[in-house]
Amino acid sequence: MALHVMNEANRCLGCKVPQCQKGCPIKTPIPEVIKLLKDNKLDEAGRMLFENNPLTTVCSIVCNHEKQCEGHCVLGIKGAPVHFSTIENYISSTYASKMVQGPHPSNGKKVAIVGSGPAGITIAILMARYGYDVTIFEGRDQIGGVLRYGIPEFRLPKSVIDDIQYRHLEMKKIKIRPNTRIGHAITVDDLFRDGYKAVFIGTGVWQPNALHIKGESFGHVHFGIDYLNNPDSYKLGEKVVVIGAGNAAMDVARTALRKGTRELTCFSLTKKVAASDYEFSYAKLEGVEFEYNKKPVEITDDGVIFKDVLEDENGNLTEVEGSEKLYPANSVIISISQGPRNTIAATTEGLDTNNRGLLIADETGKTTRPGIFASGDAVNGARTVVEAVAHSKVVAEEMHRYIQGLED
Repeated sequence: MALHVMNEANRCLGCKVPQCQKGCPIKTPIPEVIKLLKDNKLDEAGRMLFENNPLTTVCSIVCNHEKQCEGHCVLGIKGAPVHFSTIENYISSTYASKMVQGPHPSNGKKVAIVGSGPAGITIAILMARYGYDVTIFEGRDQIGGVLRYGIPEFRLPKSVIDDIQYRHLEMKKIKIRPNTRIGHAITVDDLFRDGYKAVFIGTGVWQPNALHIKGESFGHVHFGIDYLNNPDSYKLGEKVVVIGAGNAAMDVARTALRKGTRELTCFSLTKKVAASDYEFSYAKLEGVEFEYNKKPVEITDDGVIFKDVLEDENGNLTEVEGSEKLYPANSVIISISQGPRNTIAATTEGLDTNNRGLLIADETGKTTRPGIFASGDAVNGARTVVEAVAHSKVVAEEMHRYIQGLED
């Protein structure tokens, strides 16, 4: 592994204007990290990665590298780009085991973090670095949000999330209150009553989008985000239809095949799947079949009835009347993205949402109520992990300025 990593590191040209860094949403200093590794300064390289991105171990695995750092590498124009994902994963996972720093000196002020997905974890770590007494309120029994409950184990091992909890949260004395949904027994107003100087909301998007077609309530029909939460609790049978073709649908399909499904087909409304090329290629390699330009019109006890759709060069879609066909399936999984659950907004005066139910916040994370900040999927809808982390860095700084009275 180390030899392979060094081979990749030695391929780096050390560009004066690194396009790889421009392609990274969180602006990882890639050439500097690689140079430190080549100079046998692995610990310094690891420290640089974590200082820039608290979730570097996660991002090295789940980022869409083909369109970000590696997709912008100049070597990729005529050949293979430098695979920084491999380099980052080696450095960050090796250095992580050496991280033993305890909490920063307390400044005596409390901050509440609602939700422990990528945004919430990032905000918690950064606010702890400022010296705040941080408490995370998580609605489930373990931290991680989409990292733990939305990404399969074969793509992101749970041990990576467990290590983040130990190294970044527990060692820094960040408190975690599991099985606590804010907006139920405890409200945001209760948090302010108890002395929290600011509240961050990073609850993600866990409400599955429905098709609103006949048969969607049948017992053999499931939603993708629910399935990924705990796939072992489902008995899908040998033949499965997945409606949707994004990255989450690829996770659903590949998981189902690993859990015993023998035939699985993903149906896409368009002639090109929404998933990344990597995820699409892995799904095809593992046996997932694909049908394109198909619109579901009804779910039956025996499968799904689809109608053909014509697509012109501008992407306009036209249904083909009389083209309905039943595609047999033991189970049907609907994976067409998801939206927010609005419990917190409904129980918090002055906290506004848009027409999609997402929290309204400016570019620095300030919501419509002073003292409440938000970022990640709860604001932007389903996005990537690294985008949530990058935006949360900005929000953490603004929260600090707000609490310290440093706002313009």
